[in-house]
Order: sequence, then structure tokens, then C-alpha cells
Amino acid sequence: MGWKAGHRPTQPDSVALPSHHAHCLGCGQDNPHGHHLEVRRDGDLAVVAIHIFDERHVGAPGIAHGGAVATVFDDLYGFLLYSVGELAVTRNLEVEYLRPVRLNHEYRLRAVVETHVGRKIRMSASLETTQGGVTATSRALFVAVDVDHFKTHGE
Repeated sequence: MGWKAGHRPTQPDSVALPSHHAHCLGCGQDNPHGHHLEVRRDGDLAVVAIHIFDERHVGAPGIAHGGAVATVFDDLYGFLLYSVGELAVTRNLEVEYLRPVRLNHEYRLRAVVETHVGRKIRMSASLETTQGGVTATSRALFVAVDVDHFKTHGE
């Protein structure tokens, strides 16, 4: 399906949101190196996902690479833009690693929109074990852009 400006999915919370595009590193099902995130709405301004980092995402033995974790947070935030109804790009992304993110363990991710003022969209997220232990947190600032941004800077 893919992203369209002003598009606000009407799926209920239990239905997966459409991927950004088939080859997206975070959610694209056709990207053999990707995370294949399946993200669902959690109310109006939040999203959730369950994810397992695997050997493609290794940093230290048995532990996910910090960049892989950051990628998942960044892509998760992209799904919040469906609720906001705007195209936007990452301006700033912070990740606080509280514990090692282990490979082949299930994690629950949740992201929320904190504020949306003008073009600035501030968001936060957490990555938790399925037992509820917070493993990493994140904050991000996205800036709304028009479709010409992608025509000018993309392919």
C-alpha cells in the first residue's frame, strides 16, 4: 500500500498498519535484511509492535546491535505519522540503552505522540521484555514536510 499525505488509516487497533513500502528496512516484507515490523494502532496517537531481533541484527555475540535497535525505534515512529496524517522526516532520534537487547527474545514496543505543534512532532517510545522490564527508551523529533521533499531528495 504505502504512505500518502493526509491518509489516516481507519483500521481498528488489532489490525496491522500498512508498511511504508515493500523494501523499507524497518517494515518492508520484501527486504531480506529488514526487521519486518508489524505495527498496530493503540488508540488514536500510539502504536505497538512485538519484535524479535535475530542474527541479522547482531552486535556483540547474542546481543542486538544498537543501530538495529535505533532503526526499529525510527520505523516505529514512522507509523505514528499515519495517526498524525502528515509526511515527516526524522530530525532527531535519541535512544537510551538500559539493558542489552538480546537476540531471539520477544520484545514489546510502544510509541506515542507527545506533542504536535506546527511542523514539529515530538514522540517517545519504549522497548520492553514481555515480562515488562524496560530495556530501552527513545525520544524523537520529526518535522513535517511536503511530498516535494521526497521528490527533491529521493530518487
